[in-house]
Amino acid sequence: MDLGIAGKWALVCGASKGLGFGCAQALVREGVNVLIVARGAEALQAAERTLLDDPQRPVAAEVRHVAADITTPAGRAAVFAVRPEFDIIVTNAGGPPPGDFRDWDREDWVKALDANMLTPIELIKGAVDGMAARGFGRIVNITSSSVKAPIDVLGLSNGARSGLTGFVAGVARTTKLASANVTINNLLPGVFDTDRIRATVAGQAAKTGKPVEDIVAARKNNIPARRLGTPAEFGAICAFLCSQHASYITGQNILPDGGAYPGTH
Repeated sequence: MDLGIAGKWALVCGASKGLGFGCAQALVREGVNVLIVARGAEALQAAERTLLDDPQRPVAAEVRHVAADITTPAGRAAVFAVRPEFDIIVTNAGGPPPGDFRDWDREDWVKALDANMLTPIELIKGAVDGMAARGFGRIVNITSSSVKAPIDVLGLSNGARSGLTGFVAGVARTTKLASANVTINNLLPGVFDTDRIRATVAGQAAKTGKPVEDIVAARKNNIPARRLGTPAEFGAICAFLCSQHASYITGQNILPDGGAYPGTH
């Protein structure tokens, strides 16, 4: 299927690895020009080389990078200095650390809100009016399955990401945007095979003394698909939401989790 977005420009955040990289790769393979951003310069440059060397990348698809912290005003200014307008934006930031809410102070909450709620809102605010004027815009926010099924030790993430979800539910349904072919949706990943999950599993193994293999197996057994998701398949979902064919999907929360969420709604 031709997604109809070749030649568009996309900003993909947190794109040096994991789910962000999966989204960037899927878009590049569709002929989208991509600006990838992340804090780690070395990993980001390696990701750029991988994307440019991808045999499935159309020759015309450009890949650029900016090493910056997108959660800061200076980081966002550095990105928009390279290119002031984008047709597609994929927001993505690492989740805040787990813990007991009794131990978190105001600074912990502000950091979580800055990364997982306020930064996406700033990117949305800076882009949607230009998208509407041009008659095309796609914004995909990578959040978490914990928005649907909160996890007690992830209170910072539950709160900040739920705040973003509520904001998107309203702004995505404004007539000015929806009627101008501008969509805003959220992707809520379940358990995917990423560095974050591997670090979490390693931490559990160190804490409990259980082998890593046993912890991974237990995780898989809690997923009806009996496996972890892959960044590539996550990226494919993202690319479809960014396509011409997804113009009637907006304000939605898409939950790729192998069937782990047990609810009906």
